[in-house]
Amino acid sequence: MTKQAEAAKGDSIHRGNPVTVDRYTAAARLNHWITAISLVLLALSGLALFHPSLYFLTGLFGGGALTRMIHPFIGVVLLLSFIGLFLRFWKLNLWERTDSVWLGRLRDVLTKNDEKLPEVGKYNAGQKLVFWSMSLLIVLLVASGVVIWQQFFSEYFKVEQQRVAVLIHSILAIVMICVWIVHVYAAIWVRGTIGAMTRGRVTGGWAWRHHRRWLRELVSGKSKVGPKEVTPAE
Repeated sequence: MTKQAEAAKGDSIHRGNPVTVDRYTAAARLNHWITAISLVLLALSGLALFHPSLYFLTGLFGGGALTRMIHPFIGVVLLLSFIGLFLRFWKLNLWERTDSVWLGRLRDVLTKNDEKLPEVGKYNAGQKLVFWSMSLLIVLLVASGVVIWQQFFSEYFKVEQQRVAVLIHSILAIVMICVWIVHVYAAIWVRGTIGAMTRGRVTGGWAWRHHRRWLRELVSGKSKVGPKEVTPAE
C-alpha cells in the first residue's frame, strides 16, 4: 500500500515551552462530541428498552413511551454526525503494513515499551480498528433500526423480519457498547488523549512518544520547528 498523508487540515506546530501541536480543529472536536453524546444517549435509552430490569432508565427520557419515540431520532443524529467524522478521517485510518507490525507487538503496547514499536501516524492500529468497527456497526445498527422503526416503516416489513431485526439490533448494540468502552478506556489510559479532544492540542513530547510519524511529517512539511525542539518527554 502506498504511503498515505498522516496530517489532517489544521494540524500544525507552535513554538513554546513546551512545544504544542494542533491535533483537532474546533469543528472536528464538536463533531466528535456530538457523536459521543449521541452514542451515550442511545446506549442508555436502548438498554432501558432492552430488559425490564433496566426500565428505570426511561426516567432519564421522560418515561417509556417517550424513550421509545426519541431513541430512533437520536440514531439519526448519530448517523449524520458520524458521517461527518468519517469524511474527515477515513483516509487517515486506512490500514498499512506498519499497523500489522504494531498489533503484533501488542505486549510492548500494553507495557508502554514505545521504543520497540514502529513509528505511528496520526492514528495507531488500535484507533483504526475502533474507527472501522464503529463505521460498520453504525451502518448495521441503522439498517436494522429502520426495520423496527414502526412509526414510519412498519408497513414495509413483515413481523418475522422485524423480530429478526430486533435480535440483530440488540446484539450489535451490545458489541457497540463494548467497542465504546474500549475506546474510552484507551483514551484514559494514554494520558493526554482526552485533552487533545477537549482543547485540540497536545504537547510535542506527547506527539513524539505516541504518533512520531505524524509529528515528523508536520516538522518536515508544515513547520519551521526543528526535530530537537519537539522530542522531550511528556
